[in-house]
Amino acid sequence: MNELPKNPYMMVSAVNMLLRDGEFESLEELCASFDREPEEVKAFLRESGYEYNAEQKQFR
Repeated sequence: MNELPKNPYMMVSAVNMLLRDGEFESLEELCASFDREPEEVKAFLRESGYEYNAEQKQFR
């Protein structure tokens, strides 16, 4: 994957998969790899009803 999907539903799925499967240790590391700011990703997904749970390392 070269970039995060622009569709929020596809993005949340991709981010959760990459974090769950151990590709990245944290949301910050994932965002750095895709040249995105974690707060930008959180805000974008929050607009579609998703909140980030740092303990579980996933959006729900």
